[in-house]
Amino acid sequence: MVLRSVFLVLITCAVAHANPASLVPGGIDSTGRIDVIGTVDYEFEHDTSTIWRESDHDTNADPNGPLPRHRDLAFNSDRHTITPQLAVGIFHDTFFTAALPVIISQTRELHLDNGVPRDGSSTVADGILPSAGYDARDPTTPPAGDLMFRGVDRHGIDQIHLGLGFAPMNQARDDTKPTWKLGAELRLAIGQVMKFDPMAPTANSGVSSGVHELKLWTSFDRKLDWIEPWVEIFWQVPLGVTKDSLFQDPGFGTANISKSQTAGVEFGFEAYAIDNQADHNRISLDLGTKITAHFEGRDYSEMWEAFSFAGDSRGTGPLILDADPTKAGIQPMSYPGISSIENYLETAAKIAIRGEIGPHVRFAVGTDIVWKTDHVITFADAGIDLPTCGAGQTTHCEPTNNDVINPGTEEVNPLHNSKIDLVGHRYWSQDNFGIVVGVSGSVLF
Repeated sequence: MVLRSVFLVLITCAVAHANPASLVPGGIDSTGRIDVIGTVDYEFEHDTSTIWRESDHDTNADPNGPLPRHRDLAFNSDRHTITPQLAVGIFHDTFFTAALPVIISQTRELHLDNGVPRDGSSTVADGILPSAGYDARDPTTPPAGDLMFRGVDRHGIDQIHLGLGFAPMNQARDDTKPTWKLGAELRLAIGQVMKFDPMAPTANSGVSSGVHELKLWTSFDRKLDWIEPWVEIFWQVPLGVTKDSLFQDPGFGTANISKSQTAGVEFGFEAYAIDNQADHNRISLDLGTKITAHFEGRDYSEMWEAFSFAGDSRGTGPLILDADPTKAGIQPMSYPGISSIENYLETAAKIAIRGEIGPHVRFAVGTDIVWKTDHVITFADAGIDLPTCGAGQTTHCEPTNNDVINPGTEEVNPLHNSKIDLVGHRYWSQDNFGIVVGVSGSVLF
């Protein structure tokens, strides 16, 4: 296989690729053989949500109604990402892929929600954040206005993505069939793990979760005259963690310690306004949607830095954990920041304008509008009720038969903190809204 040139430097968005479901490196299209596809992605993402808190002491609540929740904080974040990508044909309709997402800037803030005074915030009342607020970029100066917490400006690399793909069917070879692709992608955590220490807030600006993941996917694409429907299905699961990752197992009665799994489907159609097959000049409108299920697990939430602030290694914060519940007293352990998050659904409406200039250059401009269902972001279990000990058994069991978590035993979950995980004190993420904007380009050889 002969590689004929290198990449064109392009700006792109991960949500606006030039219809990757139709392209098969190592295969052919209307221009002939495709050996290499080079791409550089740019993406701007803005997310907002409101943070609500359960209340078990609301005297005005209906005793027969659901547990009341009250507004507390408002969250917003911005992220800029550039991702160079390479897809190389290595055999008949078989290809290797590599991508390296680079986060140029990631900023996060927590403000008081509408109508919530500083002395009315339950986060302040529980000592999780000071009433004056905290600015990690200028810790000696209280933030102005309603700002309660500003994190450091983060940047760097999370994972490198390495994959293999294969097309059992390729419409360019047989126009009676769709293009069907199958692939697996290994996502290896290589960047600095994202942590926060209020004693040295600027010491860590990493963006990595420190989690290795596997993504399996399949896609279908079929060009029918002026319209081209497409669909992609995926599943992503954690495989392991780095030694610095916050996703560690402290033992005892811990449960759901892994990063959340995700699965989803993305589908839509591309409608051609201009389709000059002789000159390979095309302009099209792509409309689609994406539905992603986030399964129960631990993850970085809107509050993770605030939780780290309240549970740091000084051993005095309200979220300090007990590393060994079987020993007398408290063996201080920092709260990792990441928390147990319940299942939720993410949906997105997608629109992109795509174009093709000649046989080798493709580009796109697009945006996603994203919504997430309301979900709890702190609900770690108190522990695991162990079976009754049998004859001669003294570990991983309980001496008495009951259905409760016995304090001071190995049944206790060291990651559970009643201030935020107990029903009546849990945090909720609600009113989630996001927008992703970008432009896209690729070169085919």
